[in-house]
Amino acid sequence: MPTSRDSTSRVVAPALPTGPETYSKGYIDRFNNILRLYFNQIDNALRNAVANTVPYNLRVAQGQVSGATALYQFGFNADVDITEETVWSEGGNIPYPAAAGEVYISSSDTNDVAGSGTGVRTIKVQGLDANYAQIEEDISLNGQTQVITTKEYLRILKAYVLTAGSNGGSAGTVYVGTTGATAGVPPTVYASFGDSNQTQMAVYTVPASKTLYIDEIAFTAAIASATNSATVKLKTRENATNAFRTRFIQVLESNTTIAPFAYSLAIPAKTDIECRAIATTNNNQISASFEGVLIDG
Repeated sequence: MPTSRDSTSRVVAPALPTGPETYSKGYIDRFNNILRLYFNQIDNALRNAVANTVPYNLRVAQGQVSGATALYQFGFNADVDITEETVWSEGGNIPYPAAAGEVYISSSDTNDVAGSGTGVRTIKVQGLDANYAQIEEDISLNGQTQVITTKEYLRILKAYVLTAGSNGGSAGTVYVGTTGATAGVPPTVYASFGDSNQTQMAVYTVPASKTLYIDEIAFTAAIASATNSATVKLKTRENATNAFRTRFIQVLESNTTIAPFAYSLAIPAKTDIECRAIATTNNNQISASFEGVLIDG
């Protein structure tokens, strides 16, 4: 990252030409042009020096760094057992669509309905299309009756409440999944949320033409009984492969680990990322998060 010292050290005072014995408009124009270019360099150097006094992460969050977007994903699993599973609110391993297609939105409660519902009325769904391009749309809920999206999703990355009735949020559990729901619950769930009003899934897929640089990972474990533990992992699966490989692993008892990377972990486009956990006993609570910056190209 350039510093203010780097910026100012490149500004060098110009050698000014010796003036003629008599007035020359051409000489004055050339002289003024040299000074104009020099002062422009000074202006740019000072502007860069001021900009670099603001931390890079803050400038990214403010949208002041072209081609850079901040990312923070978090998830919670209330019941991690002795089989490895994804850190997300549904428990078990998160499923992935076999191909891009419409998804269906519904709730377990009839009060989550657009218009006069006391619960959730509208939500935003965010994901990736068949080309791993970022897409999103707003959905008006219809209680336990499924509402189909207009766009086709290969990955669901997040869903959250836009508007709600007097409850201030979800009356039931809101689902994003496949068609054929029973009492609002789809056969396959890709994402869901309850009173959190946003999906809690420590999962992400890097969009096309971007690289994710992960700066920090965090896990918290609440273990059901003493002398037991949970093994927590960050796993990735690159495009066109079937195998997730472990990129970070740690054993926790009832405590928290926060792991900042001195050198960011670079994750290429079209890579699936999951936080997972497995415990030595049943009925454990695990939360996880990771953060970083998406860079274009």
